[in-house]
Amino acid sequence: MSYRFATYEKRGRIAYVTLDRPEVMNALHLEAHLELAEIWDDFRDDPDVWVAILTGSGERAFSAGNDLKATAERTANGSDAQGVARPPFGRITRDFECPKPMIAAVNGVAVGGGLEMALACDIIIAADHARFGLPEPRVGLFAGAGGIHRLARQLPFKVAMGLLLTGRLFGAEEAHRIGLVNEVVPLADLMATAERWASEVLECSPLSVQLTKASALDGLQHSVDDALARDHDRLLRLLASADFVEGPKAFSEKRRPQWTGR
Repeated sequence: MSYRFATYEKRGRIAYVTLDRPEVMNALHLEAHLELAEIWDDFRDDPDVWVAILTGSGERAFSAGNDLKATAERTANGSDAQGVARPPFGRITRDFECPKPMIAAVNGVAVGGGLEMALACDIIIAADHARFGLPEPRVGLFAGAGGIHRLARQLPFKVAMGLLLTGRLFGAEEAHRIGLVNEVVPLADLMATAERWASEVLECSPLSVQLTKASALDGLQHSVDDALARDHDRLLRLLASADFVEGPKAFSEKRRPQWTGR
């Protein structure tokens, strides 16, 4: 599938989504959001791809967030600043239920909406020169695409508040130290590392992985006992699956399982 502001490829079970506006540090405008909405919906609904890797084009930026110049141009000519048809930022930051694992390969600056997209992914791999931050308060704005809430849930609260209330930028090593990033590697190794993580995920039953992700995200809103109770239907789905039969069978036969996701 061909797009102007992103590339979308499927290789085996992995989908590759690349933000492709390097001239503006992969900042997103309305047209890019609309393309990403189509891309992510296709990934979610395609039964043949089981993991996605999101990255940016070039070596400078994963994404600098909102394209403020494009926004200014829209408001100058009287258009709605957001665009009435604009989906949530990057499509994945809100109202996007997708049980499939998503990996962010952060190849440079990830600030504002760029960081919010990375936070919406399940695993983050960062190039060693990457920089992160939600600097919106420094320019009188608000990280309204989930960054505030995801950062406060994914990091120790005081650490998150320190970053949120100062809007400061921080590097990849600090991001790894505070638990925001899973691994930091040289830029030349970034995609290979993201693919290694994806391959390790693909060694597992895709149904088990998807049920695990759904359970973990749903459980954040409940006590442990309530979360366990809410797993009942997921457990029944797992027990009725072909993968539930295949896993122990392959183990006993000392071979690699042949997962179907069904």
